[in-house]
Amino acid sequence: MTTGSPEPLTTAQQELYDWLSDYIGSHRHSPSIRQMMQAMGLRSPAPVQSRLRHLQQKGWLTWQEGQARTLQLLGDVASGIPVLGAVAAGGLVETFDDVQEHLDLAPVLETRGLFALTVNGDSMVDAHIADGDVVLMQPVQEPGRLRQGTIVSALVAGSGTTLKHFHLDGSVVRLEAANPAYDPIELPAEQVQVQGKLMAVWRQV
Repeated sequence: MTTGSPEPLTTAQQELYDWLSDYIGSHRHSPSIRQMMQAMGLRSPAPVQSRLRHLQQKGWLTWQEGQARTLQLLGDVASGIPVLGAVAAGGLVETFDDVQEHLDLAPVLETRGLFALTVNGDSMVDAHIADGDVVLMQPVQEPGRLRQGTIVSALVAGSGTTLKHFHLDGSVVRLEAANPAYDPIELPAEQVQVQGKLMAVWRQV
C-alpha cells in the first residue's frame, strides 16, 4: 500500500480478503492457493490469482505472484492493541491523536506451556508485582541457564511455591524478595525446583 486509503473492493474481492484476514489471524501464516480455491468454492487457481492481483493493486495486500506464503495483508486491519502514545505519571504531556504502533500480545500468549499464578503477599512489590496480581510464567527446563536475578516461581521442598529473584552460586540457590522486609532464602540447589520464569504481569483495577 502506498499513500491514502485502500480502494473499495468488489464483493468477490471482499469475500477473499475477509477470509484471508480470519485465516491469517487464526493460523499466523498465509494459506496456499489451493486452500483459497476451496474456501471460495472455485475449481481453478486463475480466479483466486486474479482477485489477489486486484487486492494488491488496490492496496489491500502485498504478494509475490506464484508464492502464496509471501502474502501479507495491509488494508485497515492491524493486529494487537493500539499504543496511542505516552501518559505521564508526573506532569502533563502532549495528548496523542493517532496510533503509533500496536502492542502484539500473541508472542506471550502463544508461549508453549504458558501458565498463570495468582500472587499472594507483598514480597515482590519493589518489582511492581502486588498482592492479587496474576503473573504469566514460562516453563523453565534448564535453571542453570537462567540469567541471574530472573524472577521465577520456585517450588521449595517442604515449604511450597514462592515468586522471587533467582540467583545460582555453584550448588546454592538464593531466592531474593523485592521488598527489604524479607530476608533472602538460601538453599541447596537440589531442594529448589524452578517451575517458570516471569513473562508478564496482569493486574485488574
